[in-house]
Amino acid sequence: MPPPRFRRRKEKRPQEITEAALAAFAEKGYAATRVDDVARRAGVSKGLLYLYFKTKEELFKAVVRSFVVPRIDELTAIVDASELSSEEILRGPFYDFVKTLPGSNVSILIRLMIAEGPKYPDLLKFYWDNVVSRGLSSLNELLQRGVRSGEFRPSSVSEQPHLFVAPVLFSIVFKLVFEKQSLDTDRLIETQLDLLISHMKGYKA
Repeated sequence: MPPPRFRRRKEKRPQEITEAALAAFAEKGYAATRVDDVARRAGVSKGLLYLYFKTKEELFKAVVRSFVVPRIDELTAIVDASELSSEEILRGPFYDFVKTLPGSNVSILIRLMIAEGPKYPDLLKFYWDNVVSRGLSSLNELLQRGVRSGEFRPSSVSEQPHLFVAPVLFSIVFKLVFEKQSLDTDRLIETQLDLLISHMKGYKA
């Protein structure tokens, strides 16, 4: 027997509030967003919102946990458990993952970190600890695994996982600054991936 409607509604409220918060942050930025704005978008009272999230900072962290951390968890799980070669993971699951980022909810949060992160060092550190450092660490492990197996040669590229996510950040910044200009982000990311893998395998690009 399904739970009563009011119980289902209660269980969904945190998700509804974080979705409303993300929309508000995307429209107004972090600093200009008020808790009242989020409550109104979520269709709840300000007091009810505070039952779930005591501060706007907690709300932002909940947004990151809801929309970004699961993606990092998924990528880390693939790197840890997959029997594919490092190149196969880079060209397969990793590429499939990163090519979705420029147009996703993740890009909203990256834009916020670029624009407002320095003003909120605690939030910046939270994003670094829970998203960026974990993603880079997982990617670094993948590259070093390729080096240890002889699949890749040791090089400055295999020591710089940042190079593999650089086109994603460029794409997000480009779209932010030059909103009306087109950019084939999939091709940009794939081309960078081809160049980096060619270098690590010792091929001439």
